[in-house]
Amino acid sequence: MSTSAPAPAPTPADADSVEPRTFRRTTLDLGDAVLRPWGRADAEPGALLDSLVAAAADPLIALWNPLPTRDPAAALTWLAAREDSWDKGTAAPFAVLDAADGALLGCVNLRWTDRADGLAMIGYWAPPSGRGRGLIGRATRAVTSWGFRTAEARRIEVAHAVDNEASCRLALNCGYLPEGTLRASYRFGDGTYHDEHLHARLATDPEPAPVPAPLAAPR
Repeated sequence: MSTSAPAPAPTPADADSVEPRTFRRTTLDLGDAVLRPWGRADAEPGALLDSLVAAAADPLIALWNPLPTRDPAAALTWLAAREDSWDKGTAAPFAVLDAADGALLGCVNLRWTDRADGLAMIGYWAPPSGRGRGLIGRATRAVTSWGFRTAEARRIEVAHAVDNEASCRLALNCGYLPEGTLRASYRFGDGTYHDEHLHARLATDPEPAPVPAPLAAPR
């Protein structure tokens, strides 16, 4: 009676080979600002939590990017969901923070809409302190390049309400080409379905030309 050698023990699969299109936590340094992954740790100390509550009450954010962070408890739930998306590699939500004092200046979120096909969508918002200085545009460019480079994104889209002209300018300045209008596409904070402009960048598109920074950043 012959015996066969025991089968070799299975070796753990390399994480990159299992899920190549995975967003992995990283920090992006823009010099005057830092892009840091959102997570539960942002609840301590309470400054960022308070900033999220204030952002939800801002009229422009409430209209175009409604945030479910109307009170500290809701903000904690929102932070937990952002951390879970990082854990799963399905989205990359970054807080845009002032490099000097850590104040919240905005948010950029990159998420898969079809992970297997390399299709993602990016969104962004800023409280009044982060507007008018070109910062969110630079942050969006940085996250876009990072998504193409490290997560094998093939195509990244931006969709914004037609009436949201600031978002349209930002998308164009970041190299997201206009591709058409989506009719009655999304219900925004006013409870109305708005037409949206669709923009997109491909991984094969050239980097857009840099946009000159404002002469002075409003404080």
